[in-house]
Amino acid sequence: MLVVTCICILAVDFRLFPRRFAKVETWGTSLMDMGVGSFVFSAGIVASRPVLKERADGRATPLATRLLQSIRHSLPLLALGVVRLLSVKGLDYAEHVTEYGVHWNFFFTLGFLPPFVALFQSALRVVPSYAALALLLGLAYQVVLESTSLKAFILAGPRTDLLSMNREGIFSFFGYLAIFLAGQDTGMVILPRRLTRRAGASSSSSQRTTLLLTQTVWAMVWMALYFFCTDYTYGAGLSVSRRLANLPYVVWVVASNTVLVLAFCLVDTVLFPSFYNAQDARAEKEAYDTATSRVLRAYNRNGLATFLLANLLTGLVNMTVPTLDVGRAVAMGILVGYMAVLTAVAVALDAYDISIKL
Repeated sequence: MLVVTCICILAVDFRLFPRRFAKVETWGTSLMDMGVGSFVFSAGIVASRPVLKERADGRATPLATRLLQSIRHSLPLLALGVVRLLSVKGLDYAEHVTEYGVHWNFFFTLGFLPPFVALFQSALRVVPSYAALALLLGLAYQVVLESTSLKAFILAGPRTDLLSMNREGIFSFFGYLAIFLAGQDTGMVILPRRLTRRAGASSSSSQRTTLLLTQTVWAMVWMALYFFCTDYTYGAGLSVSRRLANLPYVVWVVASNTVLVLAFCLVDTVLFPSFYNAQDARAEKEAYDTATSRVLRAYNRNGLATFLLANLLTGLVNMTVPTLDVGRAVAMGILVGYMAVLTAVAVALDAYDISIKL
């Protein structure tokens, strides 16, 4: 996902990039529309780790502590959002206002997610799961869009104050929050792992079978929800909108990513049985290292830092090259060189055992 994103954010500025892959204006789906949602979904999966650890230790973190911890994790992303805002405005860099608004950007969306998730975690006392919470939030947001003038305000309202100037980013946040919660629910299913020497191959196979069946059921549930949201005959006939991050967009992203995670589980099961049959953490890590591409591991290890470098290089290329005027050969040369530099930096950081945590 990260590699494809790094390619697309620069490639989209060239004429050779197929327009069907670029972000849509208001309604519809595309590769890059899926990309932003997938980032939020994967962040939700990762965010389930501390929750699982808490449950394993049999303890519960107070709400105030959760909020303080989440704010601390959010500060670097919010700072990056401010830096991006100042650099874009200061350099008069081309931007698409209808994507998130005049001042808002995707770093702000990512930065505000942890505190809100910490607040919503308290709702699990009355709501059975993160998935149910995600659906309730997405449904409530969709009802407000359809029953009030909010949809018209987001799509066509005048930009007269701070709220209206950033309405796309502010209100789409509710949809992204639902995606994050759904990702967290998926993480609660796929991340738990029991490694005991007494477990044996049969126990590992049983765990894997249960995981595959559970993931299959959830994939079918999310696909069915997408069908009933968008089908004009048997469903609500709603259209997907990344700009609104409405309910159809939420279930489209979650369904697609759930199917993708299921595919990953199947690949692991068929091609890398030594990974899930490992009897201790050391054997599991060795199997993981053997099964993982060196390049993909390097990107994954310093994901945010690599993505930041990709943004900086994209800006540098756009400020020095008339991307819309260059031919295919030159465009491909620039893209290959850009990815070569990005990959070299990521692999070098991994080779020198450097992890940049922001």
